[in-house]
This record gives sequence, structure tokens and C-alpha cells, in this order.
Amino acid sequence: MNEAATGATPVEDRGYRPCAGIMLLNSASHVWVGRRLDMTSHAWQMPQGGIDPGETAEAAALRELEEETGVTPALVEIIAASRDWYRYDLPPELVRDRWGGRYKGQRQRWYVMRFLGQDSDINIATDAPEFCEWRWSEAAELPHHIVPFKRPVYEALLKEFSAFL
Repeated sequence: MNEAATGATPVEDRGYRPCAGIMLLNSASHVWVGRRLDMTSHAWQMPQGGIDPGETAEAAALRELEEETGVTPALVEIIAASRDWYRYDLPPELVRDRWGGRYKGQRQRWYVMRFLGQDSDINIATDAPEFCEWRWSEAAELPHHIVPFKRPVYEALLKEFSAFL
């Protein structure tokens, strides 16, 4: 049985925060990215966030997308999910500051979603904003604008989801 069926966390994934990520594509197959509010660098990333206890990764992805971008589930179509979970480790200097020091990184299930709305449907001025600006990006640019410790995940996602880009 796989993890989704049992709810169990594989031993190698213990210590990693469960998370869902979204590669949101517009009609030109450009990818939505936001510049994080809490970073001093100009780090741009795709929406992502933690999976709550009892929540599926897909439900978390839809919830996080709405919380971070204002894009409701009615404005997207899920077109793919990653075959496996991706992991990244936080740099040591960030471990104690993020998530109360409980996790050494994240394990993520990623979803490709087609945006069915208009740019005016996107609202990053949410109750708890995470981004200070947003844009549509060429997929090939993604690894160049993400923080270095997440770069391998973004490069792997580009390979896995290349048929949609």
C-alpha cells in the first residue's frame, strides 16, 4: 500500500513537513510565481503550503492556492499530479526559524493546474499575505528565480511536467 492509502509517513520522510505545491498555468502555459514578502532577496516561487492533519494533498493544494492568490477552486482545472513526493532540506540557519524547528525541510506533492480565470481574479492582498508581487513566468526561468535550496525540486518539476509547458 502507498502512503496515500495508509496515511503513514515513510521512514525516510520523517522530519519533513508535508506540503502541497501548485504549478498554475495560464492559457499561454506561463507559470504563476510570487515574490515572497518574508525574504530579503528577490526570491520568486510557485504557491505551496502545509497539508493539515486529515487533509488530502489535493485539498491542501486547492486551499493554499486560494489562501495565497485568491484563486478559487472554481477557477482552476487540475491536469496532473506529481508521481512521487519531492523533498528539500532547509539550510541549517533556517531550520530553527521555520515551523518552530520541528522540520528539517518539506516533502511536497505537486499539482499542475490550468487557470481558467482572468488576471483580475488574482488577489495576493489576502488575510495573511505571503507575496508582495506576482507575475506569469516562462517555465524555463523558474529555477533561476527560486532560492537555491529549492532549485533541484523546481528542475525536477520542469522535467516531470514538461508535457504541459
